[in-house]
Amino acid sequence: MNLGANKSTARLAGSIYLVVVVTGIFSLAYVPSKLIDWSDAAKTLAQITESQTLFRLSLVSSTICYVAFLLLPFVLYRLLHTANEIAAKLMMIFAAVSVPISMLNLQNKYAVLTLINDTTYLRTFDASPIHSQMMLHLENYDSGILIVSIFWGLWLLPFGYLVYRSGFLPRVLGILLMLGCVGYLVNFVGNTMFENFGSTLISNIASKPAALGEIGTCLWLLIRGINEKALAVGTAE
Repeated sequence: MNLGANKSTARLAGSIYLVVVVTGIFSLAYVPSKLIDWSDAAKTLAQITESQTLFRLSLVSSTICYVAFLLLPFVLYRLLHTANEIAAKLMMIFAAVSVPISMLNLQNKYAVLTLINDTTYLRTFDASPIHSQMMLHLENYDSGILIVSIFWGLWLLPFGYLVYRSGFLPRVLGILLMLGCVGYLVNFVGNTMFENFGSTLISNIASKPAALGEIGTCLWLLIRGINEKALAVGTAE
């Protein structure tokens, strides 16, 4: 790949990665923090009902995130495959497998919308069963996120290895990405085996490398990734 194509590919990868990061934070962190109270079903129902636009935006945001995440590894493959062809293909496979699981998991959120908007349900059931069904769908959605996090972690291992070997991206980012894979798997096992593991210090520490590595790589590709001199050095190496 020549320097110009390499520069354009790095910039494109950074742009797509930014879409994934922003939409992911919005739908997976911001919206749940505003609308869901796991200890109070009635409050959660009221907040989602009153802020349906925000809840629906999270569905749109999730869809954009997953489509962008399907495209991202193919662009990264073009940029990084010369470092190791097998690792580059594994990166694409692990990322691609996660997308249909993520998409299907969204039906749990659509079920919540059906519950709060279908007047048939409201006439047939009193408030308590609706609360229970809504929380069950939200818990099923969270379980789906836990399952798909296996692949969100696994793709980081070959990706991190490629970044480490690339020569034009900081090796520390590659290390953080590979540690991020371990962190995702630790959280998957911990949340599966132990109740309330997500609120522990171990879980909090385990989630940090992936966040630092992915945001750092995204910003590097956007900012330094379009620097011709830096890319020329990386290509030479």
